[in-house]
Amino acid sequence: MNDCIFCKIAQGDIPSSTIYEDDDFRVILDLGPATKGHALILPKKHFRNIFEMDDDIAAKIFVLAKKIACAMKKTLDCDGLNIVQNNESIAGQSVFHFHMHIIPRYENDGQHILWKPGSATPQQLAELAHEIANAIK
Repeated sequence: MNDCIFCKIAQGDIPSSTIYEDDDFRVILDLGPATKGHALILPKKHFRNIFEMDDDIAAKIFVLAKKIACAMKKTLDCDGLNIVQNNESIAGQSVFHFHMHIIPRYENDGQHILWKPGSATPQQLAELAHEIANAIK
């Protein structure tokens, strides 16, 4: 897409601090990092979100996330990490080109990438599981 900033970065048209690149992805350091080493995995092909993503790219992205995570653990000596991927505005997506955040975590880093747990009855969970399982088929 001509007006997509992440397409331009992924294709190398806009300079970035690239830590990994192959035929399908470019991984860059985030310009507004949550923590030291915060990176973004960008597919080179444009997908608005996970709902539009090709299955082959979806299959490859988590393998790449693991590779990046292991490299971060080794080089940054982080205490853990978050893998975050948002879809649509309501979920926090602000750039509408699929991307995955790899955020190294450090003791007392001040970040709070969590959610408030809700509740559901076993019956509600069973009914919902049935509905979603039927949609997968």
